[in-house]
Amino acid sequence: MQEQKNISEELQDLTCLYEITKELASAVNLSDCLEKIMKTLADLKAMENGTITIINPLTGKLEIEVAHGLSAENKKLGQYVLGEGITGRVVATGEPIIVPHIANEPRFLNRTGARGDISHQNKSFLCVPIRDEQQIIGSLSVDRMYKDGLNHQADADLRFLIVLSGLIAQTTRRIQTVNREQEGLRLENLRLKRELSEKNRINDIIGNSSRMQDVYDMVHRVVDSNATVLLRGESGTGKTLVAKSLHYNSRRKNKSFLVVNCSALPETLLESELFGHEKGAFTGATERRIGRFEQAEGGTLFLDEIGEISPSVQIKLLHVVQERNFQRLGSTQTIQCDVRLVAATNKDLERAVKEGVFREDLYYRLNVFPVYMPPLRERRTDILLLAEYFLEKYARENKKIIKRISTSAIDMLIQYHWPGNVRELQNCMERAVLICDDDSIKGAHLPPTLQTSSSSKTTNLLSLAGSVENLEKELIIESLKLHNGNQTKVAEALSTSLRIINYKIHQYNIDPKKFKISTK
Repeated sequence: MQEQKNISEELQDLTCLYEITKELASAVNLSDCLEKIMKTLADLKAMENGTITIINPLTGKLEIEVAHGLSAENKKLGQYVLGEGITGRVVATGEPIIVPHIANEPRFLNRTGARGDISHQNKSFLCVPIRDEQQIIGSLSVDRMYKDGLNHQADADLRFLIVLSGLIAQTTRRIQTVNREQEGLRLENLRLKRELSEKNRINDIIGNSSRMQDVYDMVHRVVDSNATVLLRGESGTGKTLVAKSLHYNSRRKNKSFLVVNCSALPETLLESELFGHEKGAFTGATERRIGRFEQAEGGTLFLDEIGEISPSVQIKLLHVVQERNFQRLGSTQTIQCDVRLVAATNKDLERAVKEGVFREDLYYRLNVFPVYMPPLRERRTDILLLAEYFLEKYARENKKIIKRISTSAIDMLIQYHWPGNVRELQNCMERAVLICDDDSIKGAHLPPTLQTSSSSKTTNLLSLAGSVENLEKELIIESLKLHNGNQTKVAEALSTSLRIINYKIHQYNIDPKKFKISTK
């Protein structure tokens, strides 16, 4: 009878071990895998409160990684110093421990409170170390009820848990290795993407933000296609630059790139501008005129502000887009054209279609490949990059030596909402360069619109004394940066005494040591 019982227990162990090894072999997420193993122990081996603790390398404490049936709050309570309690002792010594009755063991801390009142519980506690090669990284523990007290079954269970802890250690090492390799691949992928984005940066478009990376990706996908591109976005976001990029990075780059601003011309002149006219086609047509579609043959025609064209021009433009041919005004001759069409608008074309002011069929013909240009307020990480680009450009054009933008000016640039987008920032930096007589752009050089209470995050205007203090502090900080924290040189540069500089530094709570650059 005892022999049959032993055989039954061995079969139970094999079944449990088989289910666990299946989980371990296919595991990709360590926590999920260990949770399932603890549940399997409870279901097949009646081992309750299965818990795995791992040494936190930062704190050196034992912390619960997985605990079957334990809440997140209780898990946080389960922290042990090495040598503390049964669990801490197992990890410290590397030796397994069996506690026959947890109610009678003073070293059993029950710190998580998961077992409630243990004073009358007749459960046993089994805990084994988890070894990774020669290093102990944690422990595996369970509760088990033995009807007849500790017997050979407890020893068998302990051996079973020791085998299981070895399998867990191997799987942990495997998953960690895979995770390190995946992280390495992810970082390498990011590096290659950065290199690719730098390599593929198009013409004069500046920006490393995720929104601009999306724009670069869209441009490179469509650059060698003949598909019509519709550039959407607010005024000043750089739609013209993208249109140029589509042309000069395409197979048509050696042909013409022509621009027509549809909002700048009245209807009759726009029609003539696009399609040309014959002599005498209308009053004032004293000679034949070749239109932009003919001039752009083989190249690219960029129609800016396409949402502003009149219904009659829309009809003729639709014909060109569909049939790839047109007629000059006053002519019956059909002219074939091979032109890449790029259109742009800051208008809500969908609303214009609903209101009946823009043809629905033309909208769908133009909206083959839309590219959305993000406003500057949605790509704030690019603001400083653009500002420094424009600073260098206009300083070079105006033959000025301006090396940097001050901290206060940077704060103002970043905080401003930029309703005029990149174009407004460009104009702002050109103005700042023109009025700057120093080697750095300061807040005072920026336009008044950037110095309002909303952009500077202040609710009240500063007093004259407050403004003077701010300017003094900014000048001292800039000079400390320039002179590597040397207060004597700062005093000389600002044409004042060392005593006054020391006083001001103390008054404004400035730490000169922060500006010293170590040469070690």
